[in-house]
Amino acid sequence: MSLAITSYVASISSMAYLTKLQVIQRGPQNRQYYLICPAPLAAALEMEKGEELEWVIKDRNTFEIRRVKGPTRIKGSRP
Repeated sequence: MSLAITSYVASISSMAYLTKLQVIQRGPQNRQYYLICPAPLAAALEMEKGEELEWVIKDRNTFEIRRVKGPTRIKGSRP
């Protein structure tokens, strides 16, 4: 499965990180799936806690994660 992240960071040409899908089983039919974003990738994309993302399914093996809004902080400022 490939993962493409659409971002407003134009200076990143290519980055790849492997991650595993995690599942938490809560009862017989209640499962939650987690896909962890590695810290170096989140930092390079200037992602922030609580940022809203949209998952777009391209086909069975390809999906994109898009920001609903771009990063709000000014580059170089502290959060």
